[in-house]
Amino acid sequence: RRIALPMSKYYVCKRTPFTVFEALECLGGAGYVEESGMPRLYREAPLNSVWEGSGNVNALDLLRALGKSPETLDAWLMEVGQSKGANTNFDAALTDVLDSFASPDATIEAGARRLAERMVLVLQGSLLLRYAPDVVADAFCASRLSTAGASRTFGILPGSVDVDALVDRTFPG
Repeated sequence: RRIALPMSKYYVCKRTPFTVFEALECLGGAGYVEESGMPRLYREAPLNSVWEGSGNVNALDLLRALGKSPETLDAWLMEVGQSKGANTNFDAALTDVLDSFASPDATIEAGARRLAERMVLVLQGSLLLRYAPDVVADAFCASRLSTAGASRTFGILPGSVDVDALVDRTFPG
């Protein structure tokens, strides 16, 4: 929990404005009118970084927690390690995170945001690989963890993803 909290706060604060924008875009003009409530959400989404701490504060809090309590990294590794070998994109992202710790201490702070993002994405991927249907976990790993196919834009998926199966999941049987 000690390191999951700052990395999660970092990621949620960075992703919320994009998520709200996508929702507004899906609603089109109806989402733009004040009566819908969407414009208020759109205006307030960036404030998460004020209420929950800026990206830099959360990313540096992650580093501080790792420095003060090195066992938190062991706990994270035990958690995400349960999914090792389940997906090649996941395994590569996990290796990438571990390689970042090999950097000299002088450069780790400069990469704190990237580390927080990669660690939380690996944690998400691990949970999906263990508890979500394969099509969901594979789509996540391909779109968020792959160095070749990862994108910060919603809806960009590699051609190998079974989009029909993902859409079918949205309609209860």
